[in-house]
Amino acid sequence: MSTVLVTGYEAFGDTPINPAEMVAMHLGGSKISGAKVVARVIPNTFFKCIDVVRAAIEEVQPEAVVMMGEYGGRAMLTVERMAQNLNDGARYQLLDNDGRRMQGELTVPDGPAAYYATLPIRAMTRAMRDAGIPADISDVAGTFCCNHLMYGILHHIAVNNLAIRAGWIHLPHLPEVAVLEGNLGAPSMSVETAAAGVSAAIAAVLAHPVDTDDTIVSRLQI
Repeated sequence: MSTVLVTGYEAFGDTPINPAEMVAMHLGGSKISGAKVVARVIPNTFFKCIDVVRAAIEEVQPEAVVMMGEYGGRAMLTVERMAQNLNDGARYQLLDNDGRRMQGELTVPDGPAAYYATLPIRAMTRAMRDAGIPADISDVAGTFCCNHLMYGILHHIAVNNLAIRAGWIHLPHLPEVAVLEGNLGAPSMSVETAAAGVSAAIAAVLAHPVDTDDTIVSRLQI
């Protein structure tokens, strides 16, 4: 039986509940298209997060890794196209959960400028939309821990020539986070809806070893 590793970040910054953690735990232990889903909650901490996911990959030996985080302000599930070798949480006024502030520092000093996700991002987005879940492709994963972890794992897979596909899905706020005074007006999505979307995306990963040529029309999502 094949295995898909699903990771979700813990709470961070001003987010008391991270939808990524909740969706990961919701899907953990389930089967999607005959594959077992193994879930891990990841510390929202620079470099430590990469080590934790690398260890999980070694333990689980997955066919694919689907990583998740929150992107407050987005109204859809967004599948990231690429991760860049740059950390700048200072621009968001965010520290990681160990209190570390990064600005202009590289994840891998001698690494390439960016990596493309190796998941079938068009097929995933189409599958989520077909399931009735708002979804889009994003070209910007930010410069905080989400982008950091995505880059770090894609780098680990590349330099070790691992036969594993990997990528990232960003999730909107949970409703209970969007209702907080500092977030009023922000879009939100329930755990159940987000989990249904991610489940459809995972099924698309398993069904498409190579991405489709389907054109995914966007509403100026970045």
